[in-house]
Amino acid sequence: MALRHDQGIVLRSFPFGEADRVVVLLSPNHGKVRAVAKGVRKTKSRFGGRLEPFTHVDLVLYEGRNLDTITQAEVIEAFPRLRSDLDKMLAAGAMVELLDAVSQEGEAAHRAFLLLQRALKTLEDGPTHPDLITAFLLKSADLLGLAPALDVCAGCGTSEGLHRFAFAAGGALCDRCRTPGAVALRQGLTGYLAALAASPVDALPESDPVMAGDALGVTRRFLEYHLDRKLAAAVPAP
Repeated sequence: MALRHDQGIVLRSFPFGEADRVVVLLSPNHGKVRAVAKGVRKTKSRFGGRLEPFTHVDLVLYEGRNLDTITQAEVIEAFPRLRSDLDKMLAAGAMVELLDAVSQEGEAAHRAFLLLQRALKTLEDGPTHPDLITAFLLKSADLLGLAPALDVCAGCGTSEGLHRFAFAAGGALCDRCRTPGAVALRQGLTGYLAALAASPVDALPESDPVMAGDALGVTRRFLEYHLDRKLAAAVPAP
């Protein structure tokens, strides 16, 4: 048993006993971390609001056999403007829900942590880009080794005639490789998705209102298929 320093972004928390909460965080060094915050549900808790979802915190933890205990928490970034906007809160909620579902305990998660940190900072600093969630989902898929084929056919590798998208096949398909159940794509959608996947979340290309809904729909359904779970209700259905 020992004290250790860590940092993380709070994903969620839930009651534990009469006055405590278990806080679930994403740490760059330790992946998903579950730790007890003693007395946090009391009015005079020393933690105050420092362990609310989306907060980036610096921590001192006492390592326990089953659960660590948070002995100190200092806010690095609270994202106050994000919290005052319902649409931003819903977007942030969808992001943390996904990473909570796919992150592993005890495994370093530097890229996932930096992706979430940058996405939350983007929400905090300006208007919500219509394609931000789509880009976040695509980048999360890449972190998981599930990135869909967008520039070339998932079947034969050609870059021509990518008019279909098959979730089981791993992405876009040309007319020759189309499979039963492959969905028809709007002309240019694969290129639109590829541009989002390649761009930083804080420097996304200009959104196309015609493409944005289809892009989110295809990306969401692709991830739901491969993760075998529904994503947040806050993410619009196609």
